[in-house]
Amino acid sequence: MPVSPEEINLVIDAIKSYSPYDFSDYSIKSFTRRIEKALIDFRLDIDKLVTDIKENPEFVEKLVKGITVNTTELFRDPNVWQTLRYRVLNKFSSYRKINIWHAGSSTGQEVYSMLILLNEMGLLEKANVFATDINTDVLNKAKAGEYTYRFNLEYFDNFNKVIRENPFNFEDFEDIPYEKYFDIDQVKDVITVKDFLRKKPVWFKHDLVNEGNIFNTKFDLILCRNVLIYFNTDLQNHVINTFYKSLFRNGALMIGVHESIIGAIANNFNKSGLVYIKKD
Repeated sequence: MPVSPEEINLVIDAIKSYSPYDFSDYSIKSFTRRIEKALIDFRLDIDKLVTDIKENPEFVEKLVKGITVNTTELFRDPNVWQTLRYRVLNKFSSYRKINIWHAGSSTGQEVYSMLILLNEMGLLEKANVFATDINTDVLNKAKAGEYTYRFNLEYFDNFNKVIRENPFNFEDFEDIPYEKYFDIDQVKDVITVKDFLRKKPVWFKHDLVNEGNIFNTKFDLILCRNVLIYFNTDLQNHVINTFYKSLFRNGALMIGVHESIIGAIANNFNKSGLVYIKKD
């Protein structure tokens, strides 16, 4: 059912007033689509939705989980991971430790992709990996590291392109078995990440809009992919500024392939292909 801008403002105001969440600077088009879907899913009209927001904190949590988008996959956009491998992570080999933050980590496939890549590069032991999301359901799924086998089967092609192949020398091929990192049960249609990877990240529920950097540390690499597209320009700049302040000098920021940093804040970074490097 179509929702008017006035009704959307009622919802935003109710959430802001009766919960810790603030969607004021989200993309209106994206937020409207999510609310229209929520009205169908919960079988509510806009008045009852606003009432439930005001009177039922548990309902707000369910609503927020429905509003936030959770799309990820193993080694999503292989060229991004090739860039990370050959132009970013390789520079960390001399570091005593490496701090990495996955902001908006969803169900965890991106985080595990990073851990696999770090392990193949001999960097896993020195890495501190933090993963955050506003949605506790996807965080719990990420911690479990258990996924549908058939759904993820096609993404093993991404694994091949990043882990097995060398884009700069196609004769350089390493036949690394999937079972090195996953327990695969085709009968039960389940793929489970190995324990040594699942125990590595530190997972936090975190509101990127309101909480900023909660870790009391800075980072060598921050990944926030396909999150900024759901924010308006002001909120994008707010979040990018949080990342800028959270990076070490010459630290790297990786955002989505269809996202970009624009405006004055872009002057704080040197763009190198898909990567933004914090200026001195």
